[in-house]
Amino acid sequence: MSHLRFLLTWPLIVLPMVAAEAVRPNLLWITSEDNGPHLGCYGDGYATTPNLDRLAARSVRYVTVWCNAPVCAPARTAIITGLYPTSLGAEHMRSLVKLPPGMKLFPQLLREAGYYCSNNSKEDYNVEKPGQVWDESSARAHWRNRQPGQPFFAVFNHVQSHESQVRKRPHRFVHDPAKVRVPAYHPDTPEVRQDWAQYYDTLTEIDTKAGENLRELEEAGLAEDTIVLYYGDNGFGLPRGKRSACNSGLAVPLIVYVPPKFRHLAPPDYASGGKSDRLVSFVDFAPTVLSLAGIRPPDYLQGRAFMGPFLAPPPAFLHGFRGRMDERIDFVRSVRDQRYVYVRNYLPHRVPGQHVTYMFETPTTQVWKRLYDEGQLKPAQTFFWQPKPPEELYDLESDPDEVNNLATSRAHQAILARMRKAQQEHARAIRDVGFLPEDEIHTRAADTTPYEAGHDKRRYPLKEIMAAAEFASAGKADALPKLKKLLRHPDSAVRYWAATGILIRGRVAVESLRPELLSALQDDSPSVRVVAAEALGRHGRPEDVPVAMSQLLELANAEHQRLYVAVAALNAVDELDAKAAAFREAIAALPPFDKTKWVRSGETADRLVPKILKDLKP
Repeated sequence: MSHLRFLLTWPLIVLPMVAAEAVRPNLLWITSEDNGPHLGCYGDGYATTPNLDRLAARSVRYVTVWCNAPVCAPARTAIITGLYPTSLGAEHMRSLVKLPPGMKLFPQLLREAGYYCSNNSKEDYNVEKPGQVWDESSARAHWRNRQPGQPFFAVFNHVQSHESQVRKRPHRFVHDPAKVRVPAYHPDTPEVRQDWAQYYDTLTEIDTKAGENLRELEEAGLAEDTIVLYYGDNGFGLPRGKRSACNSGLAVPLIVYVPPKFRHLAPPDYASGGKSDRLVSFVDFAPTVLSLAGIRPPDYLQGRAFMGPFLAPPPAFLHGFRGRMDERIDFVRSVRDQRYVYVRNYLPHRVPGQHVTYMFETPTTQVWKRLYDEGQLKPAQTFFWQPKPPEELYDLESDPDEVNNLATSRAHQAILARMRKAQQEHARAIRDVGFLPEDEIHTRAADTTPYEAGHDKRRYPLKEIMAAAEFASAGKADALPKLKKLLRHPDSAVRYWAATGILIRGRVAVESLRPELLSALQDDSPSVRVVAAEALGRHGRPEDVPVAMSQLLELANAEHQRLYVAVAALNAVDELDAKAAAFREAIAALPPFDKTKWVRSGETADRLVPKILKDLKP
């Protein structure tokens, strides 16, 4: 049965299928923000995490876990839906999309089955809630508030390790900055060492909070009635961790305790104090919790249960992604197996370290960028600030810091092809709508949802659009005749990728196809016009700059344009650098974004104009 057909029939299936089980386990989730597996139980000798280490000593520790998205909102969307946000149109940071009719968030299914569901307290989903999700979601939410004898699913989210806490100063260090391991991609400076040491200090604070959660359970006499799951919500809160769709930004810890009375729900490789090599990611959490509660996961879920009676076969690969991060646009897809990580950069002209204002508040970011501008970095440390290669491949056994790109290694071409194939097959299988510019994700959905539009081959011819994206972003020099042809394609997303392919190739390509780009400034799609204008403004003739800026200023007007068109236009203006200086007054006069209309995205979008103006100061 197809996903859409199942959704259409879902309203007829009012009650979830619940396995006949006299006693159902309580389910406790303990989660911490912005931290990777930097815990003592994961072999990190610098960490001080006694409570989580004791939990791991009687639990199973999952070795290879990805959060799917390296930032909170899309990562939490994968958790709460059990679907890849790239399939829902919800991959972009602080976006908000509707779910198809009948699709529910997994706590709703737990509540229908009799569970009391509490969330303390962060939500931050990129999807609109289809009705009441939690019995209570607040700083006061607690499993104690359930009815007597009622099984519970309770989440406690701890924020002490969030990136905003890692950079707080003054700080009294517990972990000695002189003893921290600085990864190969970071410069070894006092600021970097202090940030890393403070990050480890916050993990100790998280450990204390987790200990309190576990102690509450024991004091209530519920420890042996409760399955406990601890995890981190995305990569560590320093640059090249959080927001980076490589292993350093996607790897998180996962510890699961199953008490003896529920050991029949544990997977075959469960052993107290043991580890599991099964590949797990956040989309697997929803079907797993439903399975532990005896509820058959709905067929539309894209994750796989890794525990319980509905245990599914393990996946061969994990899949990650990066979309827009706050005010900055990007498009990255990644894959890993037990050993290798493959990264596909569809916008290789956008540097990994784009100026996300929030990220630049961190001292490490500031000193790292300054040293790059001064030419004082080693080669492994410059990658973050330079245009990306279309493909990256890393061997985590020999290169855990992911600084030696093997994509061009002759000895690794078979591995590269296997990982590339896995990424492409996954995109086709889930109908990844990220191949559309963000504005078109919403306009093509019209009065339905991005998920439904993405599964409609007439509205979303994925095969053609994806082929254009693959070709345009590959960077091959002999691509201009085909890009010229694609600029005349009837589908606007194909034309968008054709224009992007020209932009990626720079001055020679823009000069060769200048007439076509000038014509593209009149395209019906504003997304195509933005890219054509950026290409002409950055790489065209001097007389092209006023023409390009006129187009971009019109498209950047938030009063007259849709939000994501204006965001794309302002990103393009910022890329013009000094060429935009003559238009400083016009840029300063642009109206702000209406935050009442764009509740989740307007605030970060408003960071673009001040940054542009600061760079253009006389």
